[in-house]
Amino acid sequence: MQSAPASSCLQAVNKTAGIKRWIANTLYRKNTVFLLLLLTPPLLWFGVVYLGSLFALLWQSFYTFDSFSMSVSPDLTLENYRSLFEATNLDIILRTLGMAIAVTLAAALIGFPIAYYMTRYGSRAEQGFFYVAVMLPMWSSYIVKAYAWTVILSQQGVLYWSFRHLGLLPVLNEILQIPGIGGNTLATSNLGRFIVFTYIWLPFMILPIQAALERVPSNLLQASADLGAKPAQTFRNILFPLVFPGVVAGSIFTFSLTLGDYIIPQLIGPSGLYIGNMVYTMQGSIGNMPLAAAFTVVPMVLIFIYLALAKRAGAFDAL
Repeated sequence: MQSAPASSCLQAVNKTAGIKRWIANTLYRKNTVFLLLLLTPPLLWFGVVYLGSLFALLWQSFYTFDSFSMSVSPDLTLENYRSLFEATNLDIILRTLGMAIAVTLAAALIGFPIAYYMTRYGSRAEQGFFYVAVMLPMWSSYIVKAYAWTVILSQQGVLYWSFRHLGLLPVLNEILQIPGIGGNTLATSNLGRFIVFTYIWLPFMILPIQAALERVPSNLLQASADLGAKPAQTFRNILFPLVFPGVVAGSIFTFSLTLGDYIIPQLIGPSGLYIGNMVYTMQGSIGNMPLAAAFTVVPMVLIFIYLALAKRAGAFDAL
């Protein structure tokens, strides 16, 4: 005969097991409830933390900054957005946008042949080598790579050493004299900044293009050749339209990452702020949080427009 404590303990265990079975049966029969329980924590995080912070940032962009007292008041105004169209601020926006477009185009021109060779001509060993070569820079620290390029592009760096021994140093100096591109050295030129941007974001272009190329059936290219199409015609009418979503998918990364970068414009290139540097200057040095928030909205709007265009091009299917 069981004792009273043992009997009550057994009843508690049975009751707990019954509650668990009831919960399991309820969730099994009502999939909507189960799905809601799974999605509630991430949706709360996304809605409260992510969207909430973005809304707070957008709201602060309408605040008023008193340049005399260096204080921010909650009086709503559109002055911060009007100031974005002033010559100095508009130049910063256009400079950043121009660099983002240039880096995206260069990454596509360099990344497409590499991805094509990896997919169509490389042996298994060569494909493995290219995968490691493409992924290896992504394993190292972004800051380390940026600082390493300051040494590479300096006058005592390996690039100047190579140009000097190849007898091409006068050519490099002529290029650096071009307005808007050059500078005193590669490390202080827009060309050097462009090279570093392209190098760091290039893997983000190669991988989506390579994934898109793998989905192109080889028999389509063979059929085009059998029907008498020249390689340029096959590329223009068959290959590129099928791979274009992968190019656009890679451009999402290169464009958005360049648009919001802060470190590289700080370390490499001539004087002249980019959007990221301007946000830091307004918020960190001057304390003009409303204008900093307004500048932050600019890349958000540009990226939103770019994503809308990329979606129409089918880029998300290639990710």
